[in-house]
Amino acid sequence: MGNFIYHMVPQEMLGDKLLPLNSLKQAYPHLYDRYTKKYFNDPQRTKLLERHVPKLNCLWNDVLHFLPLHPYYIYKAITSLGIETNADVSFYKIPIQHIKNNNNAMYLYSKENYRGPGEEINEVEIRTVKMDEYKEMTEIPLATIEYYRLEKEKGKEFGLFPFIPHLLSLGEVAVNSVEIIQWSKP
Repeated sequence: MGNFIYHMVPQEMLGDKLLPLNSLKQAYPHLYDRYTKKYFNDPQRTKLLERHVPKLNCLWNDVLHFLPLHPYYIYKAITSLGIETNADVSFYKIPIQHIKNNNNAMYLYSKENYRGPGEEINEVEIRTVKMDEYKEMTEIPLATIEYYRLEKEKGKEFGLFPFIPHLLSLGEVAVNSVEIIQWSKP
């Protein structure tokens, strides 16, 4: 197992770099409009657009969000619960060297400290990351699996990444030479 981070391949992308949403607003306004629509499906989620990220001293949409966990673990957890999902979701498998010049932090996203999308992030949930100390996760948190189970019982759509730590990276990330993987394959 190497040290990688993962990002879902955007449905529409221009250029060869991942850009944070707030950078898209200037560079590609139509993409910004498209990718911010998901924040307007709930009044609390709208507040994410103005959420401050402690220790990086920026906004939620000034950073790129990466999984520190191979997406197969998420696919496996969802499908093992009998939840139907698209098997052909693509992710960039990005070597951590691609973010070494950015400011990076781990958002722990623990169930115990999470207060909802409309609330500020508790500072204890953010840890700055030195790339030479980064270790890729090898299992999905139990709180995430329980979340999937409960949301399935409710019978409504739900987020894919709750309570999974996120690596937040302040800067752009080149993806022109990275591997693209399917989350349904280990």
